[in-house]
Amino acid sequence: MVKLNERYYFTVGLEVHAELSTQTKMFCSCKNDPDEEKPNVNICPVCMAHPGALPVANKKAIENVIKVGLALDGTIADFTEFDRKNYFYPDIPKGYQISQYKYPIVSGGHLANFDITRVHLEEDTGTNKHDRGDYSLIDFNRAGVPLLELVTEPNTFESKEETAKAASKFAKEFQLVLWHLGVSEANMEKGEMRVEANISVSKDSKKLGTKVEVKNLNSFRSVERAVLYEFDRMMELLENGKGEEVIQETRGWDEGKQKTFSQRKKESSEDYRYFPEPDLPKMKNELPELPEAKRARYKKDFGIKDEDIEVYINDPILDVTFSAIAELVTSLEKVKIASNYFTSDYLGIKKSNPQSKFPSVENFAELINLVSEKEISSRAAKDILARIVEKDESPLKIATQENLLQSSDKNALKEVAQKIIDANPKVVADYKGGKEQAIMSLVGQIIKETKGSANPEVVIKLLKEMLK
Repeated sequence: MVKLNERYYFTVGLEVHAELSTQTKMFCSCKNDPDEEKPNVNICPVCMAHPGALPVANKKAIENVIKVGLALDGTIADFTEFDRKNYFYPDIPKGYQISQYKYPIVSGGHLANFDITRVHLEEDTGTNKHDRGDYSLIDFNRAGVPLLELVTEPNTFESKEETAKAASKFAKEFQLVLWHLGVSEANMEKGEMRVEANISVSKDSKKLGTKVEVKNLNSFRSVERAVLYEFDRMMELLENGKGEEVIQETRGWDEGKQKTFSQRKKESSEDYRYFPEPDLPKMKNELPELPEAKRARYKKDFGIKDEDIEVYINDPILDVTFSAIAELVTSLEKVKIASNYFTSDYLGIKKSNPQSKFPSVENFAELINLVSEKEISSRAAKDILARIVEKDESPLKIATQENLLQSSDKNALKEVAQKIIDANPKVVADYKGGKEQAIMSLVGQIIKETKGSANPEVVIKLLKEMLK
């Protein structure tokens, strides 16, 4: 830390909770709807903790946290698990919250001058309604909604004012990240994003002061003002000469009075008695393959072009389809050919006719096998592909019916070749006079004469023998 004045060092760390925009809750199939006005309609035995009800993790929520981790340049875990965080509030039906403690999904990262400690997943609580006079009610629609929690490292800036502004700026920047990734609405007025500030003041540059946590700040202005208020409150305690000390506690923010107030003594991790959630499996190698890892694997395993790889990275449906095709063709060379026809010819058809559907992977693989084994020409392959996109059927059947199978029968081809040679004496003379490319004119005419069935390599070899 940098010394800010002759007497104090000001430090702040942040915890940010954001509800994720998934269709269902974190561990059950109940609807995740922050706009639902009727209380207790999006609930079930799982999120209400009925005996025997078992949770199932929401894969989409896990993927969303991974996206956030990548955006923050964090490290994505290859092993993660959920834990039970034990505490007893009325808005926690189970008497514990399913969260993550020892093995978060994301570790490290950086954003807006703050280093990130971790990003993990947990379930949200119900909502307390205190507007009923002498009693409160609880709406459990929000209970079990997937909740991302981000924790930063403590940080210090040049003054208490700049420290407070930096905390507010971080919250704004993180909200923008969530918006751009499309993983959370992060509406602070609705409580979809909540900020908690951990604040301390110290006279020793090598030692942090006693930490106070200010909970559930629901606007960027509140973040800045609460941090400033706490710095002033702590300094006053340390300066008043009455021997008072800052105590570790959790405080709330009173927006009307623009001041914090004590809520409870601050718990430590031991108070929550964390232990692994026994009803959820450990997740190792169950996390989706990340873009960088997939790029490296496709390059190493298949040797396909970088631009082809990016097509698959950016379109999960095409990615799954290509992977299925790669399983069916019988060599790496065929995989490369398949990728070329997929990303060039098929996507060209799809671009001109968006309603086009991809043929079955079996028929596409059959087409690739035919063209790579030179059973059909590349021209015939393109025509057949256009046919099977419209009507999914066997490429071999089409090639047979349309006489598109390439012929390698020298005796049959020799008759056609002699006819073309006799009809083109000038081309023959040019070739014999040293213009080797002239032979391609004869090749083209033979292929046309055979309606594309002649194998070009066989034709070229045959013509060279006949024109010696």
